[in-house]
Amino acid sequence: MLDTPAAGSRAMFREGFGQRAILTVDTEEEFDWEKPFSADGHGLDHIPRLAKFQQFCEGLGVVPLYLVDWPIAESPMAVEILREPIAAGRAEIGIQLHPWVNPPHDEEVNAHNSFAGNLPATLEEDKLLRLRDAIAKNFGASPQVYRAGRYGLGPNTGAILKRAGVAIDTSVRANFDYSPGGGADYSRHPLHPYWVDEDRQLLELPLTTVYWGMLRRQGGLLNPVLGNLPKLPGLFAKLGLLERIPLTPEGVSIDEAIRGIDMAIDDQLPLLVLSFHSPSLVPGNTPYVRSEEDLDDLYDWWRRIYGYLELRGVKPTSIREIMQSVVTG
Repeated sequence: MLDTPAAGSRAMFREGFGQRAILTVDTEEEFDWEKPFSADGHGLDHIPRLAKFQQFCEGLGVVPLYLVDWPIAESPMAVEILREPIAAGRAEIGIQLHPWVNPPHDEEVNAHNSFAGNLPATLEEDKLLRLRDAIAKNFGASPQVYRAGRYGLGPNTGAILKRAGVAIDTSVRANFDYSPGGGADYSRHPLHPYWVDEDRQLLELPLTTVYWGMLRRQGGLLNPVLGNLPKLPGLFAKLGLLERIPLTPEGVSIDEAIRGIDMAIDDQLPLLVLSFHSPSLVPGNTPYVRSEEDLDDLYDWWRRIYGYLELRGVKPTSIREIMQSVVTG
């Protein structure tokens, strides 16, 4: 995985950047999250809904970053919907690698290999390059951002991204530990953007997950313990002691997200990285959106969250603006 950053690697932004927020979309195929991984059997029925979501974002003044995996990159309908907004700068595109559906299919499909960083370096790189090239060809834009599916960075990923000409990674889900399932441990990674390498060629934009509550400064120590006792996290949150809040509409209420935003602002994070999965745009595809009412709630979540961000002076941003504003010297 990408090592825990050294002191002094924190990325700085030009004067006037202030505090910003970027919306990332894990733009991927539909599959049953409860079943074993499979190279086939997935769906793409939600793709037409991307048009409505794009219009919704434009109405908010938000430039969404679509992190596209192989089935989406090869979908003519996805290309038809997204190519023009991307060309016009109203949307942006990046890479999301789901190795189990991404050629070449040289590995055994299983939970361990669903984390791309667990694959042999040559295979991880081959899959990433094929996806990068398919995106560039079909969407007419060279992707500059990467997110490993399942946040699955590995020991070779940073060097692979640099060779591929990818300038930004956004795979680190700070304050989460996926090592029990064979993935990476991000529990000690910071929330602020940082440089992965000494020569500042690869910038990390961690997804924003904060701790809230009276014990939030001890969250990194307490959360692993609470995770082993299923009833305690809910009790600690109810008592206002400790709550882990990722900035996503999937499983996080508006009130919770607002508390998380307040913590991120208080901690002076320059960038809030928000996210969700594109299959949630159709009820029944994810555990978070099961009905049309749930879908209405998802749109209302974004509407109210961006209203609150505006109230707190946090402006929407884009990858283009981030790359222009980050200090590299």
